[in-house]
Amino acid sequence: MYTIKFKFEQKGLSPVTIENVEPGQSILEVALNNDIDLHHNCGAVCACSTCHLYLEKGEDMVEELSDREEDFIDRAVNPRLNSRLGCQCVLLDGDGEVEVTLPDQTQFLGE
Repeated sequence: MYTIKFKFEQKGLSPVTIENVEPGQSILEVALNNDIDLHHNCGAVCACSTCHLYLEKGEDMVEELSDREEDFIDRAVNPRLNSRLGCQCVLLDGDGEVEVTLPDQTQFLGE
């Protein structure tokens, strides 16, 4: 089982820690199942960059970055070396702690 800590760049949002997360789920699925709003315009099929996040801790606990995912990350707002797409960060078998930061998504309003 995993523990996932969600931090937010958007002002006024406190970090949220989700415990006892089963492997096989994506970070996007975990967020949505726990009422954490993470945009996902393409329906979680790696066809856009709206579920972009920063993987701060636990990169060895999720599936590796694919070439396709990397192409979409390049289109994200403010990509960094630790940028990933939430729909592609599927938790591997095992357990541990994962920490992500969600970019301020208010910049997408009106798009």
